[in-house]
Amino acid sequence: MNIFENPARESWNELIKRPELDNLALTDMVSNVLKDVRENGDSAVKNYTEKFDGVILDNITVSESEFREAEAALTPELKAAIRQATENIKTFHLHQVLHSEIIQTMPGIECWRKSVGIEKVGLYIPGGSAPLFSTILMLGIPAKIAGCKEVILCSPPNKEGKLHPAILFSAQLVGIEKVFKVGGVQAIGAMAYGTETIPQVYKIFGPGNQYVMCAKQLVQLDGVAIDMPAGPSEVAVLADETANPDFVAADLLSQAEHGPDSQVLLISTSKTLLDEVKTAVDYQLNLLPRKDLAAKSLGNSKLIYLPTIEDAIELSNIYAPEHLIISCKNAEVIGQKITNTGSVFLGNYSPESVGDYASGTNHTLPTKGYAHAYSGVSVDSFVKKITFQKLSENGLHKIANTVIEMAEAEGLKAHANAVRVRLGEEL
Repeated sequence: MNIFENPARESWNELIKRPELDNLALTDMVSNVLKDVRENGDSAVKNYTEKFDGVILDNITVSESEFREAEAALTPELKAAIRQATENIKTFHLHQVLHSEIIQTMPGIECWRKSVGIEKVGLYIPGGSAPLFSTILMLGIPAKIAGCKEVILCSPPNKEGKLHPAILFSAQLVGIEKVFKVGGVQAIGAMAYGTETIPQVYKIFGPGNQYVMCAKQLVQLDGVAIDMPAGPSEVAVLADETANPDFVAADLLSQAEHGPDSQVLLISTSKTLLDEVKTAVDYQLNLLPRKDLAAKSLGNSKLIYLPTIEDAIELSNIYAPEHLIISCKNAEVIGQKITNTGSVFLGNYSPESVGDYASGTNHTLPTKGYAHAYSGVSVDSFVKKITFQKLSENGLHKIANTVIEMAEAEGLKAHANAVRVRLGEEL
């Protein structure tokens, strides 16, 4: 990890660039896979599962016996942990449900909005180098709260053609019964277009690598909604001299171990802290079983010194990280000045990993700077909102002239006539 001391403001955008693959080659490859899946269905899905995951599958659907075996394979301690996380996530997300309120905008005119669960949604759960069963809780729980009628799940199989037991246990716990052993671009294509086995959905959720993110963006062009362009994981830590260097190092590594295309950033007003964190990272890295992956990610990462907290906040808002940890005195005050991030962790005792698993907030968040415009997943992500209006005869009379004047000014005579005819006027 390289230290950058008080970099010039004009260099900031270059300094915080995310690691990227060749976009042209990436898009071309992903487009070809999606086209094949669209045209050849299950056959293409199985071919790419063999090619990318190294396993030949006769049946891509998870069976009842596989669900039973998965539950038996987990320790009581892990099952208890998953249940505890489920309760916390459910509690937080239940409070996001909004109830319709009828608003009278004028006498005789009532307007309201109704939330309706998206009927068919697909969840993508990464499972390659790390089986992210926690993502099932983050997506499945709000989907069920929202009232989605059909929820399906796709996740890449291991070399034995199985899904991790915790993935199946978590799916069953939140009420997802249709689970498929399919990952990567082929999974996104299957959910977007439908195959003989995998149902087509209206919206696709879930994080993934740059291939998955590219696939989600491409199927969106074909009319399939997506949650957000969620790609490789990232974290920024905003720290001053009160931060604990061992804590900060652990937070940086917790994101770096996701994979080589993840990125971590430390912005600090203390030069001493940067040196201490760098030493702590080197020590803690060697203790990790995924140290090779984490080391590659650290090659994309930066330690940045800025002299004032105002500069540090500004750089953080420009970067717009997926996760932001504020390890500073007056963390909550600083948090109020943060405008661009997916989720904020305040103080020295709020590690990002708690939000990843069990505090209750959602960990499916915008990456790659999309936090400038996108929010993380919530119950709202799984609903569409339909507006209603009801006018009495008196209400229409009161607003008639307003509508007629505006419609005629836009040259839309039929719009005006739709009001006039109800007033009994000659057209």
